[in-house]
Amino acid sequence: MANNSASESAPNKVFLGLLVLVGSGLALLALLIPTLSRALSPPPQPGDVATQDYRAPEPITYDSEVLTEQRREVAERAVLPIYTSTGTIVARTQLERLRNSLAYITSVRADEYATPQEKKNDLAALSDVQLSPDTDATILGLTDARWQAIQQEAIVVLERVMRGTIRPERLDGARASVPALVSLSLPESQADIVAELASAFVAPNSEYSEVLTETARQEAHDSVTPVSRSYAVGQTVALRGQILGESDVEALEQLKLIQPQPKWQNLLSAVAIVLLITVITALYLSRQKALKPQFGRSITMIVVLFLVTLISARLTIPSHTVIPYAFPVAAYGLTVAALFGAELAMITAVPLAILVAFGLPNALDLTLYYVLGSLFGVLALGRARRIVSFFKAGAAVALAGSIVILAYHLPLPTTDWLGVATLTGAAIFNGLASASIALLLQFFLAQFLDMTTPMQLMDLTRPDHPLVQRLLNTAPGTYQHSLQVANMAEQAAERIDADPLLTRVGALYHDVGKLRNPIFFIENQPPGFPNPHDKLDPLTSSAAIIRHVPDGLDLAHKYRLPGRIVDFIAEHHGTMVTRYQYVRAIEAAGGNEENVDEDQFRYPGPQPQSRETAIVMLADGSEARVRAERPVDEDELRELIQGVVEDRVTSNQLDDTDLTLRELNVIVDSFTGTLKGVYHPRMKYPQLSKEASSEPVTTPLTNRISEGDSDVKVDMSVDTPPSVP
Repeated sequence: MANNSASESAPNKVFLGLLVLVGSGLALLALLIPTLSRALSPPPQPGDVATQDYRAPEPITYDSEVLTEQRREVAERAVLPIYTSTGTIVARTQLERLRNSLAYITSVRADEYATPQEKKNDLAALSDVQLSPDTDATILGLTDARWQAIQQEAIVVLERVMRGTIRPERLDGARASVPALVSLSLPESQADIVAELASAFVAPNSEYSEVLTETARQEAHDSVTPVSRSYAVGQTVALRGQILGESDVEALEQLKLIQPQPKWQNLLSAVAIVLLITVITALYLSRQKALKPQFGRSITMIVVLFLVTLISARLTIPSHTVIPYAFPVAAYGLTVAALFGAELAMITAVPLAILVAFGLPNALDLTLYYVLGSLFGVLALGRARRIVSFFKAGAAVALAGSIVILAYHLPLPTTDWLGVATLTGAAIFNGLASASIALLLQFFLAQFLDMTTPMQLMDLTRPDHPLVQRLLNTAPGTYQHSLQVANMAEQAAERIDADPLLTRVGALYHDVGKLRNPIFFIENQPPGFPNPHDKLDPLTSSAAIIRHVPDGLDLAHKYRLPGRIVDFIAEHHGTMVTRYQYVRAIEAAGGNEENVDEDQFRYPGPQPQSRETAIVMLADGSEARVRAERPVDEDELRELIQGVVEDRVTSNQLDDTDLTLRELNVIVDSFTGTLKGVYHPRMKYPQLSKEASSEPVTTPLTNRISEGDSDVKVDMSVDTPPSVP
């Protein structure tokens, strides 16, 4: 079970350590984006928000390179590409290549000493045209007259096509027009051969002239006169809050109003905050008991999402007023919560909020805005089992953000109510965008990672699911058995902190393979129905029973069940033996076990690879055992369940899971509590007659042992209704 967890944990921890270091380095780079930008070029840049009002300190007139270049670009784009014709050289070359290929094919057809397969191989060796196998066979089967007609028509069609102007970008269209040029006198199959041969040799005969085009564009570029721009003393160049264009920045440079402002202190502060968050992350990872491969894969995806969100935000948010409040930072937390759980989402959303807002002019209120929005969204999302949960989470993000905006802006004496309304609208957009992005991301990332989301699982639990409906109508006994196993497994999963929803859905579908031959399983046989296994030899009987596993996998793929649900179908019997048939085979062999191959009675497996599939295996066996033996009290019930668990442990079926002995005991307790209320003696109602006894009578239960499954199952008794005299 958990014996090799320690050996697996060491390399996982090394990997996660490297992952954290690389992630920290990229996070530091993201934080330094604004600083590096200011150090490498004079701020502000085009697209930035002006942080102050700029006015001309002196009169100035200058030729604007920006505006002039814009006009020159417009003039250049107005010049269309110039093409030159190659004359008939290309057409003649392609016709000659076609003739050579046709001559080669003719020689292959005429080769009397080659076998048909050798002729096909010779045709496949053509370098100028690749014919399909069907075309090869058709060509070799033509008469000489028909082949001669096809050759002539192919040459004529190619010549027609190549007489027109064919540019490289229109080559596909020219080839597509070939079939319409083939003579209608040819049969369709031969016309297709002509089209296939001619299309292969259609080539561009008009070339793009880069020299002529560039010369024309340069002439248009040079013909534009410079654009002059003037400013008077005190004239406004840019207002605070205005998004600067290239011409505005050029004007500020001409007026000497901006200069580079690099600050080395920003580097040290960024290093400090990233180091602090790295230490917090390392402390959290150190608290994990065993870092399984699944956990490492989850952390990898979380780090990728974290960095993508951080870098996108740091590239988008700085030097803007409204965009920081509209940027959907909370989408990260909602996505992680939907895929990996609320704990990881909340633990990582806080550092992300700190890093996104770090170094911005309003970093304090933005940090609180992102943190509270993400946390409220994750809490409102819950288990993310329905689409409406995401929109509730988006509403929570919007509400939390709006409250933060009001809390920080209302106390200001110069409150701009229009600005507050704009930021509140940005918060509402933030909530909607975060919910929408998270909804899409969790769907596509779940497909990419082969994960199963709660929404997928909830959809699979619907009674109107086609496979559930088919199970109910075709194998009602198996359906009832699966429901009971699902109830047992779900409650046990909750008690050991496994995934209860995944476990329940896996239990519902674990026996769907019995749909193919439901009558071979005792729970689906009506009373008095002859058991088909009575007429089968043990090996055939065992094969019929084992077949429900591959049949279930086939149905799972047909109905596109998620991979995690397919695991339950494949693993719920592990590599166990159909014991009843195996014992019958030994008896038929005179009691000599050496004459019976045990592997022929063994399920294909694999053994359970997760806690959830192991729980379903134990629940399946326990429910069948209890149904068969009908324990009279709780002690006997617990003993039966404990026997099933011990049998799976001693047969090494749980070796690939991380279930502990304590968890197995909890599972036994859970199964006992669930089954205690299901299988108990039923009282027969007294007859309403003078002879009727006043004492209740317990209805005897008739056990019917399955001859197919490895587990033992019986029919459930039905209470006898009172008879009215």
